[in-house]
Amino acid sequence: MDATQEEFANPFGMDADCENCERLCDARDRVIHGYGDVGAEFLVVGERPTAAAERNGVPLTGEGGGERVQSIFADLGFVRSPPDATEPDVQNVFFTNLTRCRHPDRVPTDEEVTTCEPFLNAEIRMINPQIIVPVGGRALRELAVAYTTRRPDSFDVESEHATTIRGRGFEIVPMREPDSMTDDEAAAFLDHMRENVLSRDYRQTKGRRSR
Repeated sequence: MDATQEEFANPFGMDADCENCERLCDARDRVIHGYGDVGAEFLVVGERPTAAAERNGVPLTGEGGGERVQSIFADLGFVRSPPDATEPDVQNVFFTNLTRCRHPDRVPTDEEVTTCEPFLNAEIRMINPQIIVPVGGRALRELAVAYTTRRPDSFDVESEHATTIRGRGFEIVPMREPDSMTDDEAAAFLDHMRENVLSRDYRQTKGRRSR
């Protein structure tokens, strides 16, 4: 965690009262911006806050897949708190979503993802990660289409789970939806990260950065 960082929750001070998506404002409980180490080399991006994450105020936490994500990154040494922590103690990882608000009855529309895109783009620019982990098919498609040269219809999170895709300025390591991930799939992701990412100098993607 950078010495100048005061808190993990919404460390960049993004608009906590955003009203850019009219149909979400009445349905949401609150806006959930990114959480984590602003100097992180690993950025984890889900689709939208789950009900548990909305209660916690922290993306990718709680039941509904969040505990699985926290457990995986704890096994990798990036989370120092139990998987069910509502405010995880993290290092070298930042958690966020494509969209910052949750509609209880549906997934985000394409328009809502586009409207929220400046928040994510700003986090990517300010964090300057080495590795991005899109969680689920929607996050994979949105990020890979924006940051690779592949066709949009060529991305499939089930077949590309626990692999590495070369991106523009960083590498992308897809993770399938954690709420439906099997123990074997979680183990495959951990193995890939340990053997093919952490075991080598992944910073070569962009050049080593002073920490």
